[in-house]
Amino acid sequence: MADLALAADDTLHVLVPSRALTAAVEAVSPRVRAHRWAAADGPPTGDATRSAVWVPRSGGAPLPGEEFFAALPDLRVVQLLSAGAERFAGQLPEGVVLCNARGAHTPSTAEWAVAATLAAQRGLPFFVREQDAGRWTPRTHHSLVGANVLIVGAGDIGRRIGRMLAGFDVELTYVARTARDDVRPTSDLPELLPRADVVIVIVPVTEETIGLVDAGFLAAMRDGALLVNAARGVVVDTDALLAELTAGRLRAAVDVTEPEPLPEGHPLWSAPGLLITPHVGGDVPGTNERAAAAVTDQLRRILAGEPLENVVDAY
Repeated sequence: MADLALAADDTLHVLVPSRALTAAVEAVSPRVRAHRWAAADGPPTGDATRSAVWVPRSGGAPLPGEEFFAALPDLRVVQLLSAGAERFAGQLPEGVVLCNARGAHTPSTAEWAVAATLAAQRGLPFFVREQDAGRWTPRTHHSLVGANVLIVGAGDIGRRIGRMLAGFDVELTYVARTARDDVRPTSDLPELLPRADVVIVIVPVTEETIGLVDAGFLAAMRDGALLVNAARGVVVDTDALLAELTAGRLRAAVDVTEPEPLPEGHPLWSAPGLLITPHVGGDVPGTNERAAAAVTDQLRRILAGEPLENVVDAY
């Protein structure tokens, strides 16, 4: 754990990405001073080099180079605004602790997963296209009510998805790396996948989960089943998914792709049975405020000498 012991009159310097977060951070205590920094600014200078906490901007920007970290000799904590930490995990200097904003994106991401599942099951993308064409085309699609739903990932967001689905009387099964009371291990996937009408993937990116949804995983799913990816694009083998969609055997709804952003002309755009949204699962009113609260709560803990929350890893 990073040594963040502060004397009673010490100032906690924090590197932040925006004006709004500057105000929120400095409202925590007169002992906190925020410094705005963007990658275009080059390595931090002046009092910003005294920062013990760095709050990176959300998104997929590359991790800063060695010059950035060399300019921050007092850096002890990287506090993310997102739950996903794969860009930073294992990439920070020795002695720097990585923390995420677990919970900030939970309700919105879970809501997207349920909304996408409902839309795909009831054929809403088809009906929207027919509306755009001015055609009245009745058609029966699928239903979520009473469906067998497999949630791959039993963390905070996966559990919230399960609670949201409870009102649809689904038969719900959780899968995770480690088995526990109501969670099956991933080793049981070959047994569980053929039974599922809907498979929702919400796992973190790790060595074990990259490419988890590969050709074998997809082949084990029953004909006509729906795959919902609310995790990251690299969790799913794009070519394998394209093959199943093109064959018309499976359907899918994804908020993330590999590559991302999905380039113009990529075959996923025209794949049959696929609903795509551009990585907006967490983007609803209130998400930024919840992410900022994760930062300010962490700073209060540091000032009080309390243990850090939501630690991802420490090196």
